[in-house]
Amino acid sequence: MNYFKFLVLTIAGIILVSCSAAKKTTGNLNSKIKTEKLIDLHKKSEANFTTLATRVQVNYDDGSSSQSMTISLRMEKDKAIWVSASILGITMAKMYITPQHVSYYETIGKTYFDGDFSLLSDWLAVDVDFNMVQNILLGNSVFNVDEYQYTTSFSESNYILTPKNNNGLLQHLFLINPDNFKMASQQIMQPKEQRILKVDYLSYQPAGNYVFPKEIRIDALEINNQTKIALDFRQIDLNARISFPFKIPNGYDEITVD
Repeated sequence: MNYFKFLVLTIAGIILVSCSAAKKTTGNLNSKIKTEKLIDLHKKSEANFTTLATRVQVNYDDGSSSQSMTISLRMEKDKAIWVSASILGITMAKMYITPQHVSYYETIGKTYFDGDFSLLSDWLAVDVDFNMVQNILLGNSVFNVDEYQYTTSFSESNYILTPKNNNGLLQHLFLINPDNFKMASQQIMQPKEQRILKVDYLSYQPAGNYVFPKEIRIDALEINNQTKIALDFRQIDLNARISFPFKIPNGYDEITVD
């Protein structure tokens, strides 16, 4: 059995076990909570800010190579995400994302990408857009929960939201943290393409009047590929004046995504 099939069966098992044990709760879980109330509490947990700036320790492993570095992350909510990776003050790579566009370049191989979200979708093994990327970074649900009907069940430590109709081309499962009603885990599957994106939130940290992810673990899987990304966020600064300097250098080769 390959790893992809194993993980699919594991996630399916989580759903079946949690549904069969829906009345068994521990810790801060409320066994009487209604699904509508749980969704409302998650929506209210979304941070209201204009800009965000932080540094993030990143560990990346795609099975054939691994890297570890600290990046600068800046965000203007709903408008832009900017990432810069530097070593000893030398820029190694930059990325600038807007709702319509993704631009990226790296200095070692002197390559760049300037186009749609196909590059990020290829990296994460699931079709993504700006809102999904932003919500992953903020611990919010990647999909609009008002567009689905859910049932609530329980794991030992989290609420589980499962769509009543989860048989489409893009399936998902949400685990919600009972302490702050942010995401504990998001699992997205594209069965036809045999793709899975699993995002686990290991811890959160306060900033202003809200909480933001502190540690995120991302597993992106396809049939023969697995990418692991670990993110550790440092102190988060909200609503500071920030800029997004980005210009693709001359003489770089363009990356194409099949």
